[in-house]
Amino acid sequence: MNTKFIHLLYVPTMACNMQCRYCYLEDNTVDTLKGEDCVETLRYAIAKFREADVVPFNISLHGGEVTTLSKQKFHDLIQYISEYYQENREQITNAGFRAGRPHIKTNLYGLDRHMETIREFKVSVSGSLDLPFALHEKYRVTKNGEGTLDRILENIKLLESIPNRKKVSATIFKEHYEQIDQIIEDIRFLDQNTCLDMNDFNFMIGFDYNSCGLLHHMSEEEQLIFYRRMHEAFDGTNLDTGVNGSWFDEFGPEYCTNCDNCGEKFFLLEQNGDLYSCVRGQKKEDFYYGNIYRDTVEAILKTAVRKIFQSHNQQPFSETCAKCGYLYLCKTGCPFVKNVYKSGKSYTCLLQQQMYKDRNYSKDPFPEETIYEYVTKMRLEDPERYRPVKQSTEYPGLEQIIAEDAKLKYIYDSCVFELEVDGKRYPLISQLLRKSRDIVYLTPVSTVKIRMKKHMLKEECDYPENNALYLMLLSGELVTYGDEGRTKQRHLATHQIYKGVLDHSRENEEEWYVYDLSGLLGEYAKEYAQDKPNNLFFTTTELRDYHYQKQKNNAYYHIQAINLPFQNIEFYYMTLEQKKDEEASHEF
Repeated sequence: MNTKFIHLLYVPTMACNMQCRYCYLEDNTVDTLKGEDCVETLRYAIAKFREADVVPFNISLHGGEVTTLSKQKFHDLIQYISEYYQENREQITNAGFRAGRPHIKTNLYGLDRHMETIREFKVSVSGSLDLPFALHEKYRVTKNGEGTLDRILENIKLLESIPNRKKVSATIFKEHYEQIDQIIEDIRFLDQNTCLDMNDFNFMIGFDYNSCGLLHHMSEEEQLIFYRRMHEAFDGTNLDTGVNGSWFDEFGPEYCTNCDNCGEKFFLLEQNGDLYSCVRGQKKEDFYYGNIYRDTVEAILKTAVRKIFQSHNQQPFSETCAKCGYLYLCKTGCPFVKNVYKSGKSYTCLLQQQMYKDRNYSKDPFPEETIYEYVTKMRLEDPERYRPVKQSTEYPGLEQIIAEDAKLKYIYDSCVFELEVDGKRYPLISQLLRKSRDIVYLTPVSTVKIRMKKHMLKEECDYPENNALYLMLLSGELVTYGDEGRTKQRHLATHQIYKGVLDHSRENEEEWYVYDLSGLLGEYAKEYAQDKPNNLFFTTTELRDYHYQKQKNNAYYHIQAINLPFQNIEFYYMTLEQKKDEEASHEF
């Protein structure tokens, strides 16, 4: 088994000692569990993950607000995380990750209550502020509506004698952007008058979500102006490292938003055992992965990948992303925010492109290959639309080879196979020639029938009685085969249905053989991939043999038809509950 390493945010309490007017958690900042089992939940989750060979390489505490925990609970939780890093340091570092120290994300308002524990375990502290300070006082208030800035600045002073990493971040909306000059002045104040390492500061760009209309997002052009103003103010100063580094690192290729599928790596665990994608997806059904107490780790991991895949595909693949040359870095951005804005590309696209240029990231020299690989893995669009075009004119293309060989015609004919699912028919086309992608969703109660033109058993066949409908069933899971080390879908089964059996099907029509596959497909239910589409190919025994003979005799055909060329369709095999979730996601 290959060890899987994950980044884990843990929310030990939903309680908060502030009531920021734009909080994304809205009314959820109440701890109904009173933090009773916060250490036990994390301990149980880690043990269950480890049993499944899943290792958190990073555990960070988030909220709610972690400093609302009692002194003892906070101490015990930090101690457990510290001991976890010590016990697993070798495995984590050998895998290429840094085994750090306990880390908390905090509003800093109640930090003073836990200074002894922070000092004892050298806890890394990341605080949240609004810039400029005037808007912090306006928006980041207590539950009584009182300002919080003075107390937070006093608490920051308490960190002066502690060598721990201590930093802050600020989220920028349009209302903040309109006071750029004051933001610059307040950054200078924090640098000159506090112990914070302002080269380790970072900006986040706010998006218009859950702020009750109070705050509004910047346009992409305004984001770019903001970025340039920060550089004008701080390039060449003692904060040059920050403005050219961590301040805008959230938009670089190292962060979660730049994964193919963030569900493979990033998780947020709440005290009650619920698992979500991250703070953005917290309390949102589309980003809920399951519960560590109720669900298996395998089910949670598969759900995570499936839901992020589905979320990305709620919006069409942006042709802008296909053309910009930076897809290999950006991966189209955060799926949560893309759906907020009903856009297929990152909401910070222009800013990211400028940052890539400034940091000397070159454009992809082979963008066609990158696009094809990305679409194949992450999109419902047909990847064949993005297959790199053969540039050479030294040998004939696939269509020309087919046109010049009558025997190949039926291997690629788009009119001879149909798959019928619960009464709906899907014409089957060779995956090498199709221009669109069909994916069907099957369940244990689906009625699935293959329809094949009767003349197909006679084509290129001297003895039709010996010929058969030939079915190939592939999982969406990828494996590496053979001396050439090709990675492709795992083969599950082949099945041949001979002419004599097809002739006796009661559902046959005048020109069509009609054969029920429901039971056959159900036999392999446990083998199908849950997070990637599976594949079903059809041909006849004789045509399959001719395809491989043609490959052997014609190298030009071989290199262009190296993948299975037969008529096919992709499918997910789901429980009824999963199918309802899928249908609901398309209604979103």
